[in-house]
Parts: sequence; C-alpha cells; structure tokens
Amino acid sequence: MHTKTYYYVHTGHRIGLDRFRRAVAILGKLNADITLLTSDYRIAQIARDFGVEKSVGVDVVRNIPQIAHNGDKLIFDSDEANPIMLEDMKQYFSSFIPIKNDTVLVDEKFFQAQTHEKSVKISYFFGDDDYEKDLEKNLDFVKDLNPHLQLGFYYFLDYEDMLKEEFTNYFDFEEYDDMIMSSEILITCSPQAVLDSLASGSKPIYVQRADYTEDFNGLFQTLNIPIIENYDKNHLNVIISSIKERKYTELQKNAENIVDSIKENLDL
Repeated sequence: MHTKTYYYVHTGHRIGLDRFRRAVAILGKLNADITLLTSDYRIAQIARDFGVEKSVGVDVVRNIPQIAHNGDKLIFDSDEANPIMLEDMKQYFSSFIPIKNDTVLVDEKFFQAQTHEKSVKISYFFGDDDYEKDLEKNLDFVKDLNPHLQLGFYYFLDYEDMLKEEFTNYFDFEEYDDMIMSSEILITCSPQAVLDSLASGSKPIYVQRADYTEDFNGLFQTLNIPIIENYDKNHLNVIISSIKERKYTELQKNAENIVDSIKENLDL
C-alpha cells in the first residue's frame, strides 16, 4: 500500500486558528502531497482558499486512524494527546513529527509586506474564537481607541452582527492578511498574529487571554513586544502613547530551517 503523509492541527471554536495558519505556511513551503487534517470540519471545508489542496475534518484527535493507516506519516501540531497516546502514534506511523506549541513560523508574504502602506492606525484582533464572548465583556478595553476590528472565524452569527454595530470599521475574517499588513499598531490576543504583524513591520501589542497559552511570552519579551494582562486599559494607554519610541527586535526568518528538518524526517 502506498504510504501517505498527513498534517494534523488542533482547531476549533475554543482553540482558534493559530496552529492552522502556521500549518498553511509550512505546507506552502513543503510543496508536497500532504493531506491536512483539522479537528473542525468548517475550516477543512475552506482550506483550499488558503492554498491547501487536500483537507479533511476529523472532529477529534482519536479519529485520525479512521483516515490515516498504519505506516503512514504524520506531522502533528496539537497538545491534545497524553504521553500514552503520543507513544501509540509513534508506533502507528512510520514517521511522526510533533510541532511544538511555541514554534515560531511566519509566512514569507508577511516579511514581504514591510513596505506595505500602514493605512490603518490601530486594529484589534481578539482571536478567531470567542465562545464565552469575552471580547464583548471587555469592550471598554479598546472602544475609545476606535480601532478597526478583525472578526474571527468561530464567532456566532448574532455575535458578529453585534460587533459590527459596535465597531465603525472592521475587517471580515477573509481580510486577515490585509489587516496584518495595513495596520500600524495591532492589539491582539493571538500569538501568531503578533508574529505576523512584527514580520510585516508593524507594532504589535500582545494581550494575554486567560484561556490562551503563555508559551510565547518569553519570546515576546526578548523581541520587546509589550504584554498586557487582565485587560489593563491604563497599561495599554501608556504603551500606545510611547509606542513610537519602542524599539522592537526584528523577527528572524526561520521557515526554511523548520521545513528542511521536516523534509528530512519525512524523506521528501
């Protein structure tokens, strides 16, 4: 039987799309016959819009063997699996490549956008998921800044309509790239958006959500990216007032190294 290669990413209405966006960048550089597996059917259905030729929704991580077979190869970007499950996967697949949660990888297009006109003063991207409607609960955090709002993928329909009424200007989900490239300042709870924004020559501000990983915070401190906790509005205003003087550290390109390592392990 012909060996196939799969790439699984944890996605969904409580986890967002950061891993998915990272996978898109990796798959674009691998340029190989690889099927993307997502834990959500919705994003799998439109993955082609991101340049992903093959994608399948599997609902939960334990369903991967319903698609992949013993001896196939798997790139795995998720923290769902416990040590026993991980060991089973290593035995099941001929090649098993885990992607660490704090892996830094930015699509080349964002580095190329450094000369892109920053026509939007401030944008706010809470994240692609907001199941508890925390954005609404903390509207006062950014409202008086009159930012452009980036809408997420996993927003309830009525919730999205309400947010469009609250914010005079907004970017639809499909306009994420344009938002990243055209925003002078990006306030965001998405670690991946922080990295994309920095690569694009913008000034990102990271807001730590209680339900999001803190794995990137050490890196962000090294890059001199401001971090805000508990929706501290006073802290945000201080940062914005002095942001022109803040010296961000340039983000280094590393996609080639990561992709070369994956190719070597997959024997592509």
